[in-house]
Amino acid sequence: MQTKLEQHFHFRPATLDDIPQAVDLFNIYSMATVGYNQDTVDSLNIFWRTPGFDLNTHTLMAITSDGRLAGYGEVWNTQSPHVHVYGYGCVLPEYWGMGLGRHLDSWINRRAMLDLPKAPEGARVMLMCSTADQDVHTNHFLQRAGYQLERRYYQMRIEMQSPPPSPVLPEGILIRSMIPNREERAVVQAIDDSFQDHWGFVQEPFEQHYERLMAYVNARKDYDPSLWFVAMAGDRIAGFSLCYPSTDEDPELAWLQTLGVLRPWRKQGLGLALLHHTFGEFYRRGINKVGLGVDATSLTGATRLYERAGMHIHRQYNTYARVLRDGVELGTQTLEN
Repeated sequence: MQTKLEQHFHFRPATLDDIPQAVDLFNIYSMATVGYNQDTVDSLNIFWRTPGFDLNTHTLMAITSDGRLAGYGEVWNTQSPHVHVYGYGCVLPEYWGMGLGRHLDSWINRRAMLDLPKAPEGARVMLMCSTADQDVHTNHFLQRAGYQLERRYYQMRIEMQSPPPSPVLPEGILIRSMIPNREERAVVQAIDDSFQDHWGFVQEPFEQHYERLMAYVNARKDYDPSLWFVAMAGDRIAGFSLCYPSTDEDPELAWLQTLGVLRPWRKQGLGLALLHHTFGEFYRRGINKVGLGVDATSLTGATRLYERAGMHIHRQYNTYARVLRDGVELGTQTLEN
């Protein structure tokens, strides 16, 4: 017997041919809930081609009788050791109240549970979903669905009206652009080494991380290796600032994707120097807005660093979690572990 939803919708996995109408759905939903577009065809094409992401098994589309995409759900579980699983779903506002969101959330939970054997035995596995704090609809939905608020993140920005201060570098350090086709592996290794002190960090096999990151980087039309800055201590990377000149939301907003300082060079002013170098380079290129994302209660005090550099909180995001399987938490929780 058909369920009520099955009488109104046809459910199937997404394909790459669905990208344009998926982008329309995401942006209609985003405009209705937060007032800005969140996706483009180019960006979704990149994400749906991520190594390890299977559209056939980890996406679900709700199609109306006239072929319109009314709702969508997906599960991201591409990162070993598969203990942090990410879900996302949305429904066109005109179909709210029909139970479609609950149906998609139930599918997300079942799909995530099917992936439990990928995680190490005895490890805690969490299903996580994130949304903007101003998206009242999604926040209420996740709370009613039994998700618990796990973490808050900020999008921070700076809008420069004049050149930023020149960087003051620790002795023996210089900042330059990464040498393309030569230093990518060293940069990815530096990311792994730096981010072990970030809340929730779980060590992934290096080759998997490298393959996934470089697939994303090389697919971006705006990738510019001259905007991947490395702070060098001799022949060693002491810190890095990896940037892109634009964002989907605002083509005039540059984005600092990843910034890190490795342990031996912390508390020497290198993080602030990297920020000033980055802002200065964008300002010279005629870009005066720069944004980034950060853990609101960063274990390493990153939010305070960004505020000292002149950045302000532009938006808050809330990450909710549901325990799929209890056990030992593998992600970093404090600086001590």
